[in-house]
Amino acid sequence: MEGIRSGSERFRQFILNNRFVMFLLVLLLIGLNIMVFNRIAFIFVPLVVLVKTVLLPIILTGVVYYLTNPLVDWLEHHKIKRTYSIITLFLLIIAIVVFLLRSVIPLIGNQVMSLVDNFPTYAVQVQGMLDENVDSSVLKQLQEWLKFNVADLLQQASDQAANLLQNAWAAIGAVLGKLTEIVLAIATVPFILFYLLRDGKRLPTYILRFLPTRLRGSSLEIMTEMNHQISSYIRGQVIVSFCIGGLLYIGYLVIGLEYSLVLAIIAACTAVVPYLGPAIAITPALIVAVVNSPIMLLKMIAVWTVVQLIEGKFISPQIMGKSLSIHPITIIFVILTAGNLFGIFGIILAVPGYAVLKVMVMHLFRWFERRSGLYELKK
Repeated sequence: MEGIRSGSERFRQFILNNRFVMFLLVLLLIGLNIMVFNRIAFIFVPLVVLVKTVLLPIILTGVVYYLTNPLVDWLEHHKIKRTYSIITLFLLIIAIVVFLLRSVIPLIGNQVMSLVDNFPTYAVQVQGMLDENVDSSVLKQLQEWLKFNVADLLQQASDQAANLLQNAWAAIGAVLGKLTEIVLAIATVPFILFYLLRDGKRLPTYILRFLPTRLRGSSLEIMTEMNHQISSYIRGQVIVSFCIGGLLYIGYLVIGLEYSLVLAIIAACTAVVPYLGPAIAITPALIVAVVNSPIMLLKMIAVWTVVQLIEGKFISPQIMGKSLSIHPITIIFVILTAGNLFGIFGIILAVPGYAVLKVMVMHLFRWFERRSGLYELKK
């Protein structure tokens, strides 16, 4: 009996009371769970299909919700019932959409079609200007060093375009299917948005009812912080993008750059991707400007530099502030990784997704810090 008791005490001393051993056991259990779930992955296929079906409408509705909820709150604060405030907001959105469809969209469409038609010609002209103004030996050495040839790149692009046209009919079914999915997702947004604007404040309380009583306080804190991170980023980034697009449009009109509206819209859309967006947006503007004239290129660079200085020194610090507290290098790596994993949606959602994940990991680490006793707790 004493031997059994002493063996139990040794087991407790060297296994249960040994934090490192317990940590290894936890890792082993996690690995076993991953292996088991990997073996029975087919069970989760319906769940994966459900998530893929509702993910796009939820994301679109969430973005619109964070942009419109402050206006509904403001109307409600001025003694207008929330339901009437939402209806007023919907009428305002319908009026804006009708105005865009009748006035702005046709102009954008004409400029886009003209730019698409002329872009191959612009590429050939840029190649000709390089051949004329750059020493052929220097250009050849540069191409050999970088292991590329502009003419080959243009030829490859032309071949790819021809292949795409040849395979267009084969892929038209998939394109129509994807387009139908996007249209249905957009069509469901107003219905989800109405109920989310009306009952969104009750959602955290409803979710907390499914959690144990001990976890409700910390869970509410996590959800509140996550909501603050997402709302600050979405609202701030959209406002910054509109400011950049507006300033560039005014600047392009002043210098007389062709396709000013389309180029400004491209810059505004790509500005939602921090740091990498401006580098992508400046490329078509550079090509259009350099084909026009060297003076236009200098003017365009001057406009772009001034807008970036205004955005970096005045607009972003005032609107975005330091709400995310994420280092720029971290943001770039997160965007590149998310882009490789999830494509264009990964690039757009990389930063807010990382912010949400950071909140969850930080709270989990604080909980582990308190429970493990391995760290000196801050007073």
